[in-house]
Amino acid sequence: MAERLMLWESPPASPAMGKKRSDGLGLGMGTLVGQLGELLSQAVMPPAPRVCGTPGGPPVTAPRVRLSDGRHLAYEESGVPKEAARYRIVFSHGFTGSRLDSLRASQEVAEELGVYMVAFDRAGYGESDPNPNRSVKSAAMDMAELADALGLGEKFYAVGVSLGCHAVWGALKYIPERIAGAAMMAPVVNYWWPGFPPEEAAAAYGRQSYGDQWALRVSHHAPGILHWWMEQSWLPTSTVVDNTTFLPNKRDADVRRTLTADGTLQKKKEMATQQGINESYYRDMTVMFGKWEFDPMALPEPPCPVHIWQGDEDGLVPVVLQRHVAGKLTWVKYHELPGTGHFLSAVPGLGDTVLRTLFG
Repeated sequence: MAERLMLWESPPASPAMGKKRSDGLGLGMGTLVGQLGELLSQAVMPPAPRVCGTPGGPPVTAPRVRLSDGRHLAYEESGVPKEAARYRIVFSHGFTGSRLDSLRASQEVAEELGVYMVAFDRAGYGESDPNPNRSVKSAAMDMAELADALGLGEKFYAVGVSLGCHAVWGALKYIPERIAGAAMMAPVVNYWWPGFPPEEAAAAYGRQSYGDQWALRVSHHAPGILHWWMEQSWLPTSTVVDNTTFLPNKRDADVRRTLTADGTLQKKKEMATQQGINESYYRDMTVMFGKWEFDPMALPEPPCPVHIWQGDEDGLVPVVLQRHVAGKLTWVKYHELPGTGHFLSAVPGLGDTVLRTLFG
């Protein structure tokens, strides 16, 4: 098991690395290393983003709000008008997603319950401005600022899917007083969260493809070179980004096959990454799998209900680790779906079930 742990932990630094060379060879090597370091830093630097609405950038086609730091967030509304709503949801999309994603609840149920929902392009995605300082906390604050800009009131419901659930965890940590309730759909986990049993986390990590192990390892330990790493065809990289991950659930596999064949996945990627893949996909990876300021499994009970939905045949999020999260957080209402994979929006009627569970 110790060998598995080493797959995803940084090797300890050798004491010899700290010794200084006083001879000419040492000084010469130091100069050479410095020059190589400068060349490497230039080589790994990602290209500047093509910001929407700027010269040479994509056009702005969606409604947007301006945040306190000057950035813009693009959004899409659904359900009932917010003025008539009894419940207001801010929705955080997943990896490769956009403001056009949602719970896929029916309009009939939204009207019956009086639910308004606003989904937004997370920073750097779609038509929302990039944020070079993006973090778990900034994702939560973006949700709060969007709610304030749209006049959603003192409290709102935070709902996230897959990797976008880091914004919901951030909301429960940094702005729990603003959250009336939260729901996370197949939330992605960070294998380095301290609350996981090390051997169990390492075993789940080791069951991923070799390329995904490396992509996550670089995201966690060396985020500054992730863009360079991911762009090298000779290096092992993420099957999730390439959409080639093995999906054990039949519905998941069928959905991906259909969306690939009709071009939907390619269109989603083009929309999500139009300002630069580094500002969307890769920054997502470094935030989600980087070093968090807190462990979700150490959060105190928030002043609102929290739900997690998880499929037991999820090929992207290990159900064994999700069960551990739910077991540690006794205040989480955990809903495990048998025979279900990761793409929960494709599960018939689940969006309506989520709304009825939250508000029924």
